[in-house]
Amino acid sequence: MNNQNDEVLAPVRNRPMALATVMLSSFLYSVDWTIVAVALPHMQGAFSATPDQISWVITSYIVASAIMMPTSGWIASRIGRKRLLFICVLGFTVASLFCALANSLLFEVIARILQGMTGALILPLSNSLILDMYPKKDHGKAFGYWSAGAFSGAVVGPSLGGYLTEYIGWEYVFYLNIPFGLLALIGIYFYINETETDSEKKMDWYGFLLLATAVGSLQLMLDRGQRLDWLDSGEIIIELILFISCSIIFIFHIFVSSNPFLDPRLFINLRFFACLILASLYGLLTVPIMIIIPLFMESLLKYPIDTIGYLQLPRGIGIFLSLFVSGKLTDKYDSRFLIGFALICLGVSNYEMTQWNFETTRLSIIWTAFLQGVGAGIMIIPVQVLAFAMIKPKQRTEAASILQLGRSIFSSVGISITLLILFQSTSTSRGNLKNYISDFNITNQNLSNNTNIKEIYLPFIENELQAQTLMIGYINSFLFMAIISFVSILFLFLIRKN
Repeated sequence: MNNQNDEVLAPVRNRPMALATVMLSSFLYSVDWTIVAVALPHMQGAFSATPDQISWVITSYIVASAIMMPTSGWIASRIGRKRLLFICVLGFTVASLFCALANSLLFEVIARILQGMTGALILPLSNSLILDMYPKKDHGKAFGYWSAGAFSGAVVGPSLGGYLTEYIGWEYVFYLNIPFGLLALIGIYFYINETETDSEKKMDWYGFLLLATAVGSLQLMLDRGQRLDWLDSGEIIIELILFISCSIIFIFHIFVSSNPFLDPRLFINLRFFACLILASLYGLLTVPIMIIIPLFMESLLKYPIDTIGYLQLPRGIGIFLSLFVSGKLTDKYDSRFLIGFALICLGVSNYEMTQWNFETTRLSIIWTAFLQGVGAGIMIIPVQVLAFAMIKPKQRTEAASILQLGRSIFSSVGISITLLILFQSTSTSRGNLKNYISDFNITNQNLSNNTNIKEIYLPFIENELQAQTLMIGYINSFLFMAIISFVSILFLFLIRKN
């Protein structure tokens, strides 16, 4: 007799169309993580906002997503996964229209909060629906197809957003969601089957408020810490205290409560916990690179925006190709070896970037980006398959929300740490290198005594000093990512053989 986990819990009339619907729904949410960032300068001008004010367009979306994501399991059990997915895609599409029509920053931020709240539930629901539609032996292949839609948004977002903003208008980064959202709604209505509901399931509001406060405080701290100079800011200190205190109370609460917000049995499952760590590290290793590489090419290599977008395409190609390969290999081979190979690809590519300089060729950027894409595409599927291998069907949505939350939080953590290393290394290196530049330096003395030449000479030295210290900062950031990639391999020893 087949194990319950091997059953197809939600048989569908047209599985390819159902899969395409789930992929399209996931694409909607993932593309808005990156596409809007490109449009921020234009939106800042349209709303006459300061850099700190316009950042709330991103911050509000991230914080709202993080707070709502863990609720997907409870809401889905109350009203059903199909109904909830339909509501979320509808809400996200309507919110996108409001974002495009916004005539003030306040209205824009409110619309982005609605986007984040509704979009946050799409990925966990998609995870559980994929698992329900396919038998366990095909989970790897199914995740491969789904991931192509779920992660393609983050890959094509910067290039697509740059084109729309530059040649049409920033509003169209939001208008783009509307036709895709309508297609997804039609697909959900016709091709997704409803799941069983439990109208008696109660909500642990105390646990939810604790977790929402902890996650919201952490996301605000990570997003605003760099601008407010971290612990020199009273706001950051308050957010840190709230995060630590609410996290400790929440962990204690779920283990003693008779009706916990999150099932503590998921966290004491060693395989799931190890996969949660790996999924979180996946966010840390893949998202920050997508942020700092364009900055590197723009600030030091002086590439134009369209060239930067072109040079990012190999990463997307690597992800797409490896997703399909990984999906098929995961069903046949030990997932631990696939994850280990993926981490090696990420580590090697990150280490290769520590060798970059002002003469770095486009070929070097292209093959490094492709190798990163291969590592990212291969890693995520076996991690998810391993995570759900021993999870009961009724726990899938909740487990998926935990995995997605971990990946989301560590993406923000990775961005903050990487930028902190970049700026701190730049500042420290500047102090060290500046000691070698002085009017009393024998090499510079003749030039610096000439007032006319000095006016030209010193700005040149200043620009060169800025470029050299910034290069050191990027190299240290790349080295950090390489070290984390190789160290992450150790967590594979926590997972038993498939």
